[in-house]
Amino acid sequence: MSNADEYMNIEVIVIPVSDVDRAKRFYSKLGWRLDLDVAPSDDYRVIQFTPPGSSCSVIFGRGVSSAVPGSAQGLHLVVSDLEVVRRRLLAAGIEVSEPFYDRSGLFHHIRTDALAQGLQPQRNSYGSYASFEDPDGNSWTFQEVTVRLAGDENGGALTSVSALQAAFQKAKAAAVTGSHG
Repeated sequence: MSNADEYMNIEVIVIPVSDVDRAKRFYSKLGWRLDLDVAPSDDYRVIQFTPPGSSCSVIFGRGVSSAVPGSAQGLHLVVSDLEVVRRRLLAAGIEVSEPFYDRSGLFHHIRTDALAQGLQPQRNSYGSYASFEDPDGNSWTFQEVTVRLAGDENGGALTSVSALQAAFQKAKAAAVTGSHG
């Protein structure tokens, strides 16, 4: 297999929960597709949900994980319009934070002094966030992405703030002109 043929996709993320039926009700309320609910024995039950448009699913259940319920933190969901998704979930009774952004212009981080309330003022792709937790405290963050970051033109990782900013500018210009090259 050549490098061009190799790929890796995240297929499933396991989230630890304390009450399987409560978690199932919660993830149903999010509007996620229920793919699987099987219990081949009293001590083993697997439930799988897939968020709309995602190729990655989440599973939880009984006998699925030894992790502490609520210990899955920082899981990210990409959305094309943060306001629309947030309004839909609030209407469904899901508590979702107010939108926020990182004043440094990069991926948000744990330093709360860098965070500001509201949508990122220019509504740049990757710039606005909102978060929610499931009943056990597993945390999810919505990240608004309208134009995908192109990455390093040499095929490597972006390894500096200036390279990241240049890639953001290129993606923004491509979105404005409709060009991808």
